[in-house]
Amino acid sequence: MKALRYHGARDVRVETVPDPQLSEPRDMIVKVTACAICGSDLHLYEGLIPTLQKGDVLGHEFMGEVVEVGREVRDVKPGDRVVVPFNISCGDCYFCKRQLWSLCDRSNPNAALATKQFGAAPAGLFGYSHMFGGYPGGQAEYVRVPFADVNHFKIESDLGDEQVLFIGDIFATGFMAVDVCGVQPGDLVAVWGAGPVGLFAMKSAKMLGAERVVAIDRFPERLELARAQCGAVPIDYEKSDVIEVLKEMTSGRGPDICVDAVGMEAHGHGLEFWYDRVKQAVGLQPDRPTALRQAVMACRKGGTVSVPGVYGGPIDHFPFGAAFNKGLTLKMGQTHTHRYAPALLQRIAAREIDPSFIVTHRLHLEEAPKGYDIFQHKKEACIKVVLRP
Repeated sequence: MKALRYHGARDVRVETVPDPQLSEPRDMIVKVTACAICGSDLHLYEGLIPTLQKGDVLGHEFMGEVVEVGREVRDVKPGDRVVVPFNISCGDCYFCKRQLWSLCDRSNPNAALATKQFGAAPAGLFGYSHMFGGYPGGQAEYVRVPFADVNHFKIESDLGDEQVLFIGDIFATGFMAVDVCGVQPGDLVAVWGAGPVGLFAMKSAKMLGAERVVAIDRFPERLELARAQCGAVPIDYEKSDVIEVLKEMTSGRGPDICVDAVGMEAHGHGLEFWYDRVKQAVGLQPDRPTALRQAVMACRKGGTVSVPGVYGGPIDHFPFGAAFNKGLTLKMGQTHTHRYAPALLQRIAAREIDPSFIVTHRLHLEEAPKGYDIFQHKKEACIKVVLRP
């Protein structure tokens, strides 16, 4: 089959690899009908995630048709149309039973690698380095899915692929980012990053009852989409003092909820940004936490800072004293996709939201390297790339 493989920083290639096979009785094989390039994939593309190896198949946002199942699979059969969650969960461990799906204790066969980095191992992820299990990803024609009864969301309606694909990752991620904050009527929610996750966080905040939503970015097309599709007030951080604007909007208090939907490759300006950039370039720091620092400093006393943006290691100059003395609540982590996807599918079916509004580029799988280049460098006003085998 054809699949997208990693060969080094900014070097990904579509190549022929062996077809996946059932290896466990709870496996299934899915023929991919649509997959997407996620912002998290760009961290891999830049070579910033450790334990990614040459030849690894990338991609964790995909859906398709079941073509084969293991002998112990009961809830799904060949011919079923499914969205696959990006994180792999067993359904039976301590964490899965508590709806903490992304912390599954049994799905990461390389838990020792992750434990060395993080102190404990999260769940396995598709196409996201050997620290997260080394599973081949979904930017391919076929994928092996472990624990198949647990790791699928069946699509039994005529909703299009682009309407349902994102419940397996970024829609659920954006929704969880604000849901865990306990949005209240009258709240102002500020979101750093108007990429796909940030846009879904804004849209979700409105659905959950926020009065006002603010989008913070530097790309005009993203800010305009946030305004038009999410009802957000746009702030271009290159033209305005973000913290001062947010204070003016809130009578000096600051936002009730601040969401860092950027993560480890945040951009900015000034000495602090270049300090981070230099440290990252020479390998002394894996992350650039510009957006996170600003979110902490902007948030009102007693407010909540939510972090759906991916981080991979230690960060420098984190304003923990501000977080402590303002009594902030911090929410973060890989998305518990299994907890949110079924309800989000119902919202899509009820026409509350059409997630396909974020898609700007549709390419064939063979064009995936071009898609990565366009997405990473924000060419052609790119916001989201969907690939089809």
